[in-house]
Amino acid sequence: MSSAGGPPSINVRHHSASNRFEAEVEDRTAVLEYQRENERIVFTHTYVPPELRGRAIAGALVRAGLAFARREGVQVVPVCSYVAAYIKRHPEYEDLLAAG
Repeated sequence: MSSAGGPPSINVRHHSASNRFEAEVEDRTAVLEYQRENERIVFTHTYVPPELRGRAIAGALVRAGLAFARREGVQVVPVCSYVAAYIKRHPEYEDLLAAG
């Protein structure tokens, strides 16, 4: 439900068995996929259905993934270009980047 005409809240769920974060919006699923490699998390792909783009859904997925990485104490490898661009725009997450 949106409040006062604002955008609906984006509820992101972590599905660790599937190695992905998901957001269900209007009966569509947006995802951030990853692989765990020891002390690193490799974000491989972000997908938002075309009809849902431009609503900050991908950003919500990436924030959830980066918050997870911080809680787990792992380094981030942003193979996905969206994740890399997000971190570049939000330098508060740069400390999570794996060296190299």
